Amino acid sequence: MAHNNAIVRNKTIIQEILSADPQFILDKVIEKKLITGREYTKLNSISKGDAEDVVIKLVDTLNNKGVQRQSEFIGVLQDEFVLETYPRLKDVEWGDSGSTASSSSLKRSAERSLSKGNKKYKYPITSKPTGLCVIINNENFHDKTNRSGTEKDAESLADVFSWLGFQVLMCKDQTASDIAQVTKLLADLEDLAGLQTFKLEEWSDGRFTPLRGLPQHGDAFVCCVLSHGAEKVVLGVDGKKRPISEITSAFNGTHCSALLGKPKVFFIQACQGHSLQPGYVADDLTFEMQEQDTPQLVFIPAEADFLVAMATVEKYQAVRHTVNGSWFIQSLCEQLREGCPRGEDIMQILYRVNDDVSQKEINGKCGVMTQMPETQKVTLRRRLVFSPCSS
Repeated sequence: MAHNNAIVRNKTIIQEILSADPQFILDKVIEKKLITGREYTKLNSISKGDAEDVVIKLVDTLNNKGVQRQSEFIGVLQDEFVLETYPRLKDVEWGDSGSTASSSSLKRSAERSLSKGNKKYKYPITSKPTGLCVIINNENFHDKTNRSGTEKDAESLADVFSWLGFQVLMCKDQTASDIAQVTKLLADLEDLAGLQTFKLEEWSDGRFTPLRGLPQHGDAFVCCVLSHGAEKVVLGVDGKKRPISEITSAFNGTHCSALLGKPKVFFIQACQGHSLQPGYVADDLTFEMQEQDTPQLVFIPAEADFLVAMATVEKYQAVRHTVNGSWFIQSLCEQLREGCPRGEDIMQILYRVNDDVSQKEINGKCGVMTQMPETQKVTLRRRLVFSPCSS
């Protein structure tokens, strides 16, 4: 019962420390599967009220789950990223006078376990630059309409992904055919002159300038498409459709061997229909999470290692402010800035984006209108963690 005694003895100080950021520890314990989806939802529903109250209920919940969960919880509290967020936890004495386990031995055991798991189930991101971040930014359409505010989104994305060590490229006002051609060129990265015909620009010193050298793929790839859209497609500036699946498939293992086994992330800021999402008063919504085993793969499927995150669910519109940019992209950039320094993986960050955007609302002719982002395709095989560039 040493772990239980340690938690009980330090309960007051643990609650005080974790109350500084209850959402972070909630995300950590659900990531480690220490609580169920239903418990996470109930705890998260009160996190916007009394921060200490949600931490008290979390600690009580874990304390009631038995010795194994208590031990795992202490292990989480010794995680290096958790200690960075709550540095005062380093001063907590976990050892028990009636136990042979000292605080240092518990910490070493937890560190070995977490380090082994993190290395095995996290994509290695060591290349410099981290990889390419490509922004396809359609603003001015042939029918004389324009997507005001998209420049704000493009600059926000360029700023945050360059901060994360990516080489950021942008091409503007592409037709449906252009999108097909430029994505193929970006997958191959063999034809600088071909890329330059699409007027690719590179983000440098806070602005976009003409691309002068042939880029190279790194350990990760990000593509952001900012345009109009319809269900499962984005539109070129000529109003013609380009299926999202064709954009992503240009970078799969069949067509882009340089990215085989590496994470490929797509963020799509585009409407997926004409309907508006009404807002409703929620009752006690719950969900259950299923545990999955990640198989050891010898041959990597062509469609592995993808993540496609959409600004909105199918059939609905996505909101974009003409000055401040879109709800989805602005929230994404904000959550990346908050979560990446803490070692959060991309799925944790997207959970926060979903939650943040889902709480936004505007008053329309049909009442309160909302927006719900969606992650449509996830074939990632490991945790994907982006880290701020040290230089």
